[in-house]
Amino acid sequence: MSAAVRTERLTVAYRGRPAISDVDLRIEPAERVALVGPNGAGKSTLLRAIAGLVDATAGTVEIGGVPLSRLDRLGVARRLAVVPQLPSLPFATTVEEVVALGRLPHEHPIRGLRPADRSAIAGAIDRVGVGHLLGRDARELSLGERQLVLLAMAVAQAAPILVLDEPTVHLDLRHQVEVMDLLADLNARDGTTIISVLHDVGLAAHFFPRIVVLDQGRIVADGPPAESLSGDRIRDVFGVDPGLVRLPASLRGSAIA
Repeated sequence: MSAAVRTERLTVAYRGRPAISDVDLRIEPAERVALVGPNGAGKSTLLRAIAGLVDATAGTVEIGGVPLSRLDRLGVARRLAVVPQLPSLPFATTVEEVVALGRLPHEHPIRGLRPADRSAIAGAIDRVGVGHLLGRDARELSLGERQLVLLAMAVAQAAPILVLDEPTVHLDLRHQVEVMDLLADLNARDGTTIISVLHDVGLAAHFFPRIVVLDQGRIVADGPPAESLSGDRIRDVFGVDPGLVRLPASLRGSAIA
């Protein structure tokens, strides 16, 4: 079976300076993977390269065994949905109109939304729990509310791969947990491959069975939380006392060691 995502010697540079260098990564279908690391480690750049939002300086990306270079934007969108860091909305758009954008890769070019599309939109709104926001201008929502609407848009897209860049950054604690539970449910019940950038290593360790740690544009650890987030690695990569990091109880001993 082809990998859901595979990168080989992937390098992305901005103005001649590499943001990620020689990254080899293979993610299987229906895996749930968190990308963690300090600021400037290359997490978001790697995610954007996987989604085709930035061009590789060198190396390759494959989505479902197909080179990204052979896919047009529609082909990518049918395979991979993106929840970005919050963009600005330039004009008035209702919540339901934003969620409906997730169906563009499936929409009939002449007939527009079909009953199956409307059902997917309604299902995404219900699953993410944003029904109480319907009818509102998305520009007037709080940052946390807008983040949930963008997640509903990605769920409506119904792509086999979902990539998220800091999906909990503007959410309160309850909504952070609810979003993590939703991602786990999409992964377990729908078989969706989940790849997410997270700053909160405790949240990552609790909800993701595989943690990829980046530092200075390179992967320095890749495996279960107990291995990737060892005490020595937290100290070396993040530069903090591992005893100060909130990890699940099952991992605290290894993090403090």
